[in-house]
Amino acid sequence: MQSFSRGWNFLMQAWKMAFADGDLIKPSLYALVMGFVITCIGAVPIILAALVFGFESLLGRIVLGVLGALLVFAQYAVTYIFSAMTIYLIFGYLSEGDGRMDKAWAVVRRDWLDILTLAAASTLVNILQNMVRGNGRSRNFFREQLASLIQTLWTEATYLVLPIMVIEDVGLKDGLKRATYIAKNNLLLIGISTVGVRWVTGLVGFILTLIGLGLGLGTSFLLISLAGSSTLITVLAVLLGIFTASIFFMAASVISTYTATAYHTCLYLWARGVETAGQSISAPAPLAVALGY
Repeated sequence: MQSFSRGWNFLMQAWKMAFADGDLIKPSLYALVMGFVITCIGAVPIILAALVFGFESLLGRIVLGVLGALLVFAQYAVTYIFSAMTIYLIFGYLSEGDGRMDKAWAVVRRDWLDILTLAAASTLVNILQNMVRGNGRSRNFFREQLASLIQTLWTEATYLVLPIMVIEDVGLKDGLKRATYIAKNNLLLIGISTVGVRWVTGLVGFILTLIGLGLGLGTSFLLISLAGSSTLITVLAVLLGIFTASIFFMAASVISTYTATAYHTCLYLWARGVETAGQSISAPAPLAVALGY
C-alpha cells in the first residue's frame, strides 16, 4: 500500500512539472501521433503481402516476418526518439528550471544513431521473446512466463539505459555497462517496486479505458437508437463513439509514457548524484516528495 501511495505521489509531482512547463509533455503527444501514423503506414505493405503471398507458404511467412520486424523497429524508434526528448527536457527542468525544446531536438539529432541502435536491439529482443513464446500447440505456461520475463527485464533496462545515453552522450554498449555498474554498486538506493509507478499508471490507464469504452459505447447506442433507420446517422454515431473512446485511450497512453519516463530519469539522476558526491544526497524533487524526504 505504501508503494502505491508513493507511486501516486510521484505521478502528482511529475504532472506538476508538466503543468509548470508544458514542453515536458509535448514529446509524449508527438510520439502518440507519430506512432499511430507509422502503424497505419506500416500496416499497408503487410496487408498487401498477406494477400499476395498468403500465410501458408514459406516465402509468405518470411516476407511477413521481415515486414513485421521493420514495423516493430519503426515503432521502437519513434518511441525512443521522443522519450529521449522527454528525458532531456526533464533534465533541463530539474537542473536549470526550464526544459527547452530546441536543446531536446539538438540531443535527438546528436544521438539519432545511438537511439536507432537501441531500437534495433529492442526489435531483436522482441523477436526472441516471440520465439520463446512460440505459437499454436507449442505455447504453454512456462514459455509464456519466460517470454514475459524477457520483456519485463529488457523494458526496465531500456528505461535506465536511455537516460544514460541521452544525458551522458554515450552509445548503447557504454549505456548498458553504466546501467550494470549502477545496479551492481546499489547506486539506485531504492528498488523499482519501492515506488509503485507501474501500479498507479496501470490503474489510471485501466480506469480511463473503462470510462472511454463506457462513454464510447453509450454515445453510439444512444445516437443509433435515436437515428431510427438512417444509415448515415448510424455510421456517424459509431465513428463518434470510437473517437470518444480514443480520447481516453490516448490520455491513458500519454500519462503512462510520460510518468514512467519522468520516474526513471529522476532515478538515474539520483544515482548519478550519489556516485559523484560519494555519499547519500537528496533525490530529485519529484522523487524526494514521493519518498517523503
